[in-house]
Order: sequence, then structure tokens, then C-alpha cells
Amino acid sequence: MAMRPQRIGKANPAEDEAVYQAILRALLDGKLRAGTKLAETPLAAIFGVSRERIRKVLHRLGAERRLEMIPNRGARVPRPTLDDVRRVYEAHRVLEAGVLSQLVLRIDDLLLARLDAHLAEEHAAARRGDRAASVRLSGAFHVHLVDSIGNGELSRMLADLLSRSSVMVSVYEPAAQSICAVDEHGAIVAALRERDLMRAIAVSREHFLHVEGRLRLDESTAPDGADLAAIFAPVKPRRRVRSGSS
Repeated sequence: MAMRPQRIGKANPAEDEAVYQAILRALLDGKLRAGTKLAETPLAAIFGVSRERIRKVLHRLGAERRLEMIPNRGARVPRPTLDDVRRVYEAHRVLEAGVLSQLVLRIDDLLLARLDAHLAEEHAAARRGDRAASVRLSGAFHVHLVDSIGNGELSRMLADLLSRSSVMVSVYEPAAQSICAVDEHGAIVAALRERDLMRAIAVSREHFLHVEGRLRLDESTAPDGADLAAIFAPVKPRRRVRSGSS
């Protein structure tokens, strides 16, 4: 039985993080339909915390552009339009093409080893059917590439894009398609290993086009009365969880 919401009292970063991670995982698992309203009162009851603490977490997710914060209506899972999807994935393609043009000049065995290890993690997540981990690791692959450039501005641009596209993938991509991204990431690494810039850019472009094409936008609207207790029942907030950007 859920605990009764308590007063917020003093700051509790560990509790805030646990609730944040539980809601984020539900998003990345695809358990929350596009348009689902995340109301403070039922979430406070589900997690046994105050509405103020829930509000803080929802605003954090809104600032990351993982949720839409609608004045006087609260937080909802985004319902991106086809134009939204096209703009985000065009930006992904342009940004990564520039990153690869720099990276191919400085690729070394250490970076290749890190990328190979990351691909192994992606394959493992796909094999065990861990949807949230697959989405997170898919985004982290591109983070590895851009962070290798050492340009904080580029890294921040990618983080913003991934916050939006990871939700698009979680809500609109069929779960069975996740393995495709792993294979496409492997093709990018293979091109980098050969120092073949044109092939790396071409494979990257096709990868983002494939992801965009796999999204199945649902025009229906999730009901305001979505059963949040059932959605979050299997999700147990944990005190220490690694955060992800996808």
C-alpha cells in the first residue's frame, strides 16, 4: 500500500533522484503514452512523497524537455508532430556529420576500444529486452562520439536533442526495432576504424533516417484518467541510480 504523502521538509536529493529515475524509466520503457497527464496528487500518493517534491521532479523533466509543462494544466508526455520529429532528426544528422569530420582526424585505439565496449553493452541490453537501457545506451553512443571532440557547446547541443528524441523513440518506436540501432552503431564504428569519413557520415545519416522512419506517430490522445498506479506499480524508486540522457 502506498504511503501517505508527507510534507516536503528539508531537501532530500536522494529521494528526489529516486522519484526522477522512476518516472524517467517509465518514459524510456514506453509505459507512458504520448499525451499522458502526470498529475501531482496521484504521483505523490504512489511514491509516498509531497506534491511539492513531485512538482520539483516534473519541472526538472520539463526543463530537460522530456515532459511538456502546460500552464494551469500540469505536466504531460510530449505529443510531437511529424514536423517536430523531422526537425529534431535533421539536427541530429547535421550535428553528427560535423562531429565525425573532426573525430576521424583524431580516432585512436583507446576511443575505438571504448566504442566497442559500449556496443557490447547495447547488444546485452537488447538481448535481455531492457527497453529503457536500450534507449539510454543508444543515446549514450552518440554522446561518446561528441564528447570525444572535447567541445562543451556541441555536447550541450546533443544533450538537448537526445532529451527530445529519446522520448520520441520510447513513445513511438516499436520495441522490436531497438536491435537495428545497435547494428547501425556498429557500422559507424567500423567506418571510423577504417578512417573512412564519407562512409561514416553516410552510415550515420542513414541511421538517423532509419530511426526517424521507424517512429509510428499515434494521433490518438491518452486519456486524462490514465492509471498511473498501474503504470508505476512495477517501478520501485531506488536511492542510487545512474542517470542517462536518452
